[in-house]
Amino acid sequence: MYAFEYKRPASVADAKAALGGDARYLAGGQSLIQAMKLRLSSSATLVDLSGIKDLQTIRMDGANLVIGAMVTHAAVGASADVKRACPALAELAAGIGDPMVRNMGTIGGSIANADPAACYPAGLVGLGATVHTNQRTIPADSFFTGLYETALQPGELITAVSFPPVQKAAYVKYKQPASRFALVGVFVSQSAGGVRVAVTGAKGSVFRATAIEAALSKSFTPEAAKAVKMPATDINSDMHGTAEYRAAMISVMASRAVAAALAR
Repeated sequence: MYAFEYKRPASVADAKAALGGDARYLAGGQSLIQAMKLRLSSSATLVDLSGIKDLQTIRMDGANLVIGAMVTHAAVGASADVKRACPALAELAAGIGDPMVRNMGTIGGSIANADPAACYPAGLVGLGATVHTNQRTIPADSFFTGLYETALQPGELITAVSFPPVQKAAYVKYKQPASRFALVGVFVSQSAGGVRVAVTGAKGSVFRATAIEAALSKSFTPEAAKAVKMPATDINSDMHGTAEYRAAMISVMASRAVAAALAR
């Protein structure tokens, strides 16, 4: 690991002030620190956000669920508020990685990293969430822009994520056994705004499966989801599965997610 300066501010304003020159925000560190240890990444300064208490809250804002950027996966999974408002989101968080990752990793760090196989991007897009920063609000549909890329500007800090109310929802992933990342993960939701189906692990970034959304809007059943044949265009292909295999698994995982949502 390369040498770096370490700062731990106590407020969002102090964090922004500390981010000068070649500096980066440090959330849970489950991706950044590993990359730095391997010398795949370096920064002159790390600004640790773990001392900012305002970023560590879970609350209801009217009908919307609001989760602070520095809330850990374990805390989301165990939260009574999350379980009441959206059990599928609590289950998603509880299924990320292993206990160490869940107790250190944060929702803000995960979505800022935008790993193409991470679970939270599917949850945000699948629920029509909104990302709040110290500068603006960004709809989840516009937040994830590509492979490890987001709409965040240099120095922009995620402060919270808000989720609208949902009627039915579930997340199912076909996971890589060692890492528990999604080879294909599908988040399905039904709300007053309609049906949303978000897919992670299958392309360079999370995306909405609009063909499955259309089918489920007509018939919210496992059979309707499974009957949709997804194209293999731009789908990942590697040692774990071909593009055609992953495309087929999208419909299968969507079908299972619908079944899980209906069973609640």
